[in-house]
Amino acid sequence: MSEMMSSGVELMLIGMVIVFAFLALLVVMVNIMTTVIQRFFPEQAISNITPTSASASHTDAGVIAAITAAVHQYRNKNK
Repeated sequence: MSEMMSSGVELMLIGMVIVFAFLALLVVMVNIMTTVIQRFFPEQAISNITPTSASASHTDAGVIAAITAAVHQYRNKNK
């Protein structure tokens, strides 16, 4: 019985070491990929990006009324 217990503990420790090594390797690889991507593909400055759809378009009052009516009907139906 003692031999089976020691084999089980040994197998458990080997499995835990393998999982820990894999997770450590995963963290290192993600950090390397982040560094490479930031070096070769830098982010654009936020000031260069202009939101055209938010300032140019206005939501139609009829659309707002239809959405409000649908939400009201849904809430009344599912009380």
